[in-house]
Amino acid sequence: MRRKIPSPSALLAFEAAARHGSFARAADELALTEGAISRQIGRLEAFLGVMLFERVGNRVRLLPNGARYAVQVRETLDRLERDSQYLMGQPRDGASLDIATLPTFASRWLIPRLARFHALHPNITVHLAERMEPFVLAGSGFEAAIHFEHPAWTGMRTHRLLHETLVPVCHPALAERGGSLDELPRLHRRQNPDAWQRYAQESGIELSNPATGARYDLHSMQIAAALAGLGVALVPRLYIEAELAEGRLVAPWPDGTSVAKTFCLVLPEPIRLSDGPVQIFADWLIREARSASPSPDLTASPRS
Repeated sequence: MRRKIPSPSALLAFEAAARHGSFARAADELALTEGAISRQIGRLEAFLGVMLFERVGNRVRLLPNGARYAVQVRETLDRLERDSQYLMGQPRDGASLDIATLPTFASRWLIPRLARFHALHPNITVHLAERMEPFVLAGSGFEAAIHFEHPAWTGMRTHRLLHETLVPVCHPALAERGGSLDELPRLHRRQNPDAWQRYAQESGIELSNPATGARYDLHSMQIAAALAGLGVALVPRLYIEAELAEGRLVAPWPDGTSVAKTFCLVLPEPIRLSDGPVQIFADWLIREARSASPSPDLTASPRS
């Protein structure tokens, strides 16, 4: 069926005129005459059956319908430009993957390991995008997601990667002050307001008021605050391995024992039925996760 879409030239003329509020300035931008801009917009209005501009003498004013349509057209043109530039930048003999992932996991675990993937597969480019919540993978433009296990992924193929267990960490100077954990300022992740309370119950460390302390949206913010000496952060050990090894953070208290969350790789279909680059990345990621945390329950068969 033939699509009912206005001509690209008419949309470009309309978007420029709406943005500038002037046919003349739109003509200058697009290297056209003012009459050509007027004709293109006239054809667009006839196609839509809706007036977009009010003409008053030599002046034009965007009407409410035109203002709403201008926002939609601008978003569409911007997206088309980004997608076109993206394709123009693809290597002729290579492939690319678009992966959705959690921002802190990406910056503190995945990206530091990607150099190893690129060394093995230099012709595969991995693009990462932030997605904080589960979403419908089909039709999203992503080949895969790296996220927490969640019922929203039902129907997808999920492969467990890593367990998130929490450990209290702080700047060495803060630990050197002495005193109990209860006497030190504590840092919280806003989405886990009861994390310190659960930790106190598991560890047997008494905290008079587990809820006190500054709150942050992301684990990466907590880690930055701990590095700045602002308090004790309760964060996943897998995020602060480098800081602990280098002595920039210390963990003089026991790790939490319960699993806070489990990271998984989410695919729309089994690995062996996926495209070649997806198979390669999925196999590599699972190997990396197993080498980082060779836990038996992470090697279970994938679930859907």
